[in-house]
Amino acid sequence: MRQYPGMSLRDELLAACGPDGLVDDPGGRSAYSYEAALPSHTGWPDFVVLPRTTDQVVAVVKAAAKHGAPIVPRGSGTGLVGGSLPTRGGITVALTRMNRILRIDRPNRFAVVQPGVINLDLSSATRPYGFFYAPDPSSQKISTVGGNVACNAGGPHCLEYGTTTNHVLGMTFVLPDGGVVQSGIAPDEPGFDLTAIMTGSEGTLGIVTEITVRLTPVPEAARVALAAFDSIAAASETVSAIIGHGIVPAALEMMDRRATEAVEAAFHVGYPVGSDAVLLIEMDGLKDAVEERLAAVVRTCHEHGALSVREARSQAERDGLWAGRKGAAAAMGRIAPNFYVQDCVVPRTRFPQAVTRVDAICAHHKIRVATVLHAGDGNLHPSLCFDRRDQDEVRRVMTAGTEILKACVDLGGTVSGEHGIGLEKRNALDLIFSPDDLAAMAKLKGCFNPSLLFNPDKIFPSSRRCAELLELAAGGTRAAMEAGAWV
Repeated sequence: MRQYPGMSLRDELLAACGPDGLVDDPGGRSAYSYEAALPSHTGWPDFVVLPRTTDQVVAVVKAAAKHGAPIVPRGSGTGLVGGSLPTRGGITVALTRMNRILRIDRPNRFAVVQPGVINLDLSSATRPYGFFYAPDPSSQKISTVGGNVACNAGGPHCLEYGTTTNHVLGMTFVLPDGGVVQSGIAPDEPGFDLTAIMTGSEGTLGIVTEITVRLTPVPEAARVALAAFDSIAAASETVSAIIGHGIVPAALEMMDRRATEAVEAAFHVGYPVGSDAVLLIEMDGLKDAVEERLAAVVRTCHEHGALSVREARSQAERDGLWAGRKGAAAAMGRIAPNFYVQDCVVPRTRFPQAVTRVDAICAHHKIRVATVLHAGDGNLHPSLCFDRRDQDEVRRVMTAGTEILKACVDLGGTVSGEHGIGLEKRNALDLIFSPDDLAAMAKLKGCFNPSLLFNPDKIFPSSRRCAELLELAAGGTRAAMEAGAWV
């Protein structure tokens, strides 16, 4: 454990959060040393605090600043890119006890929540009022709204409704010096859009302690269909045709053969094993319109060679199909003890090439892979299955993951659709951004976080990669890099 000079940092954290709000024993801290599925990284905090209020967060932040301690915010730990892993010890601020829904405003269609509210719990609480919270990552049963905000999470229904950033209206956040900022306090608020800047900033600019979110009316009707195809190419052409006809489903998901077989073995909900690709399609809205659009989608599937099309006939059947899709990550355990899920984006029309390249890369490195896709918006999630006890296999998995990112960028895509950058992808940002682009972002980070103690080593390239990029940079860019604003 790192030693901090002066008055005991532990005593100040104890005073801020109380005896039940401080974890400093090795066993307790170990629970905060890893995330859901990033095999190459762990990181131990010196202290873990569990605040319940904004004032307690302020006290913790001021103590950290006084002692020069790094500080890392954390939700449920479902992150997939190492965004909440400490790299320099310091303090992990676990926000899971800040889990109250503070206000539901039905007339104005918003709710005010603390960051530790579980995503699905918010929809469960607002559904009796006729509303739900639209962003629905597959981890929604356990991931927090604050964590979703940190990485701008997506989910299957973001095809129609948009990602987290489209549903965050305002927030309260604590700056690295302990100042408290409220953004989005009125519609069309003048000045810089601090709410948008904070969304997706992964805890590098501040700690969010309250969030005002948009609520969406529950649709009158929703229908689900499951279509099987003999190739990824045929399923991809169907996706493009559906959207090309002007139909935007609420969700349009795809799974390859290996993912489908794992899901069906785990959940027994009727996914068609033996087909190379399946599409899970949901339409929602007014009942008559849903029926009409679903019929058009079914016709389009048949026109593009669907082997079968099954329509869910009951709520239970619909729920079962979705349980299978959202449980795909858990089903990977039937392939191997561990998995590393990649997150990248390509144009919809490039899905066949992308999946072919993913399969070739994994075959070259002798890695088993099962791929699920948010097909409607071009987001691929190849799950690289492995045994973390085999260090050579871990190395090959991480190498394959990097090659997959590069392949998707070569196809006109980008390096993240919803998981964020964290530790995993920080050295891949120069695949899509120039040194000038990165330096501009680093300067913005420096305005909020001049001490660089808030979630250090995340998003921006490592010191080594920064040094390499210095050779490409000049003028203001070089000055920004040399000032250390990247780390």
